Amino acid sequence: MTTQLTGDIINNIAVISALNVDDLAIGQHQFWFNVATNALNQDQHLPVWVFKGQQAGKKVMITAGIHGDELNGILTAQQLARQLQNTEICGCVIIVPAINLSGIIHHHRDFHGADQDLSTVNLNRYFPGNNQGNAAERYLAKLWHHLLLPNADIAIDLHTQTTGTCYPLYVFADFRVESALTMARLMTPDAILNDPGDQGVLETIWNQHGISAITVEVGSGKITQPELITRAVAGVMQIITHQQQLAAMTIEACAIEASNITSIRADIGGLTLANVEMLTSVKKDDVIATQYDLFGNIIKYYTAPCDGTVLSHNTDALRDAGALIVRLIHD
Repeated sequence: MTTQLTGDIINNIAVISALNVDDLAIGQHQFWFNVATNALNQDQHLPVWVFKGQQAGKKVMITAGIHGDELNGILTAQQLARQLQNTEICGCVIIVPAINLSGIIHHHRDFHGADQDLSTVNLNRYFPGNNQGNAAERYLAKLWHHLLLPNADIAIDLHTQTTGTCYPLYVFADFRVESALTMARLMTPDAILNDPGDQGVLETIWNQHGISAITVEVGSGKITQPELITRAVAGVMQIITHQQQLAAMTIEACAIEASNITSIRADIGGLTLANVEMLTSVKKDDVIATQYDLFGNIIKYYTAPCDGTVLSHNTDALRDAGALIVRLIHD
């Protein structure tokens, strides 16, 4: 595949329908990637940064904004781009900072289409897409085949926890992929989960195609957290710096590396306050949340089903039945 210019220019930036970074000159490049049309036949364009170094090296693909409410991930990608404008690198770094345009504009994690049968779709369950599928699947198929897959040796997908809940700086990595575990540790996160992967998730699809990948959670949805963004940028820069040595590197383990998470969800609806703080340890049967009715009466206490460390808890007190209250990480 070659880089394909459409001939269109938007705000002095060229529009492309396919990218092959091997075609590009050394230096910095900005493009609009024509990913799809909407139901009004209006083109949808994703911003793409390419930083190509003088020296040979890996192609590092960085994505963000698959979920439209996860702004810390998008802001991390943008801050990385600003930092890379003044940094000499080996190889090539490609940044796609805002994948889910419709979700971002709707303040919502999901893809929004006009098809009444489609409703909304969690894009990170449908990779690598389907050229003959619904609007979301076709959107992903164009993205995967014409932008992502041809331009990656390793990959980092930036996220946050869903709106109304929080995470620390937290990484998913498949421990069977040694270079992915090394990448996870180079992020210097608060916790790493051994993640064998779920079908349709971008990280899983990367690994299935022989491209080492991690998913990085940068705090909370719809809440800007500069400290976590700065930490995430520093971690990604460590990966970029060491990308040619990943397979041979020995990195000190993260303080919390585990293979299991347990999610405690609301049994009934109500206003719910977590009684725990992020990254604190809890014991089985400890009270971890208290739930109230509209009068303010206590209607339920929630207890830990096992020993573990608090990885996430709700920040929005309004909880439907089934909504997340606390998530524990543990062996």
